[in-house]
Amino acid sequence: MTIAHPVFSTKSVRYGSEALREAALLIRAGEPVAVPTETVYGLAADATDTNAVAAIYSAKGRPSFNPLIVHVADRAMAERLADFSPSAEMLAERFWPGPLTLVLPVRADSGLSPLVTAGLPTVALRLPAHPAMRALIRESGCPLAAPSANRSGSISPTRADHVLASLDGKIRMILDEGPTSEGLESTIAAPETDRIRLLRPGPVTAAMLEEATGLPVVIGSDAKIEAPGQLESHYAPSKPVRLNALRAEKDEYLIGFGLMPCHINLSQEADLREAAAQLFAALHIADASAAGRIAVAPIPDDGIGAAINDRLRRAAA
Repeated sequence: MTIAHPVFSTKSVRYGSEALREAALLIRAGEPVAVPTETVYGLAADATDTNAVAAIYSAKGRPSFNPLIVHVADRAMAERLADFSPSAEMLAERFWPGPLTLVLPVRADSGLSPLVTAGLPTVALRLPAHPAMRALIRESGCPLAAPSANRSGSISPTRADHVLASLDGKIRMILDEGPTSEGLESTIAAPETDRIRLLRPGPVTAAMLEEATGLPVVIGSDAKIEAPGQLESHYAPSKPVRLNALRAEKDEYLIGFGLMPCHINLSQEADLREAAAQLFAALHIADASAAGRIAVAPIPDDGIGAAINDRLRRAAA
């Protein structure tokens, strides 16, 4: 006699008060739920429950040495989890709520699962601007660990259907609130006494961090993996990716930028913010095309272009 294992399909539900209540019940039961933020869709679970955090890793197939970002509903919740230096307070004051993650010393009494920090003495914290994510944190009554809602290492999701394509049958529910506005994951910064270390570029640029604190910004990490998105290969389609392409070669799907012949254009006006918002959606479309390979036009490296190029280099690794 064979024992049937329970099988469920993932349901995508339009965001609203009923859907929010249902999602919070799943969170309190230890289940991860996909939810939009202003950056990308996240796969959220109770950051204080080790079994719930393990369910995120399991659904994503994510290596457990990669730490997770913990999302909070307000500054008071953040201050119960981590110690804020004067420079961290300046950055939180200037950029929260918004697409900036701060890597801070974790408090001994934080109550966070050790899986969230991947054994590090720090925790990555963010106060998101998206009302759906903040409402879910409040309704669930706990901080939410939430990496991007996709299989580990693959293209990040900026729409509910991207989540469904990647995680159908792995999670029970997606809260659908349409496409995300920023389209790139948050900037990750580690504020220190005399400098800010930029661990992952994003919508909040190095120049913005420097202007807010008066401190120099240095790029890179002192440790091997200190924050999400530092793996060499990440955000990757299933097809090979060629960068700085001015035209499509045989069997290539070309993602363009500015006025040029291409299959899909990140921004005909060469607007870097528009390109950032469209990047992952374009990679999803290219990955689903009949072409065997993907080519991407050159993107200027200034401002948010540095973050776009960071994602593209990891996608091509």
